Amino acid sequence: MDKILVVEDEPALVDTLEYALSRQGYSVVIARDGLSALDMARVQKPDLILLDVMLPGLDGFEICRVLRQEMNVPILILTARDDEVDKIVGLEVGADDYLTKPFSMRELLARVKAHLRRVRLIREEMGVEDEVMVPAVPSGGRRLVFDSLVIDPDRREVSLNDDVMHLKPKEYELLLFLAQNRRIVLGRDLILERVWGWDYSGGSRTVDVHIRWLREKIESDPADPKRIVTVRGIGYRFEG
Repeated sequence: MDKILVVEDEPALVDTLEYALSRQGYSVVIARDGLSALDMARVQKPDLILLDVMLPGLDGFEICRVLRQEMNVPILILTARDDEVDKIVGLEVGADDYLTKPFSMRELLARVKAHLRRVRLIREEMGVEDEVMVPAVPSGGRRLVFDSLVIDPDRREVSLNDDVMHLKPKEYELLLFLAQNRRIVLGRDLILERVWGWDYSGGSRTVDVHIRWLREKIESDPADPKRIVTVRGIGYRFEG
């Protein structure tokens, strides 16, 4: 049974979400403020998080930023503010999706199902049964270090031979996803869903194009790549 953590402080909405999700067969746990949301996410290890922005204690953006460093659970932000800046901030701190209040319960349930399907796909691709945790953080800090290539998620910064690189947003997100799953074969469709989102209408050729751009920037010889290796008929594997 998929477990969903609902982080919301509005009692009526909490009751509505709990009822609707439970009727769909989901296990539902509730957090009503920011600090308890962090604790419950770490203990309960939900399959998906519905996260309100305006909360007592920590706001939803900060919760999202912290959790994204620790786990790869889908996070769907719920916001009462129909402001493009808020939506952009939510996506930039690691949210997978957002809905503006008031929203259709049918639409929310459809998005929940879509994100959970993606999680199952990731688990099948990686051959794991439990939640997909981000394996990225070295013991010395948050940076990912692969010899001369360094990825700093906190600063959204990549450097090669101590020179900061100028990557497009999707190039950065693609590289980070590959690096977080080092030496795991990732299919093109999986990469597309994880980096571009479940509702992206483009084809998997997008992945190939961005891989080529990345290789031109991080490989000593893009024609003979050593860091991002092609797995014929499947996708790619990051070697570091």
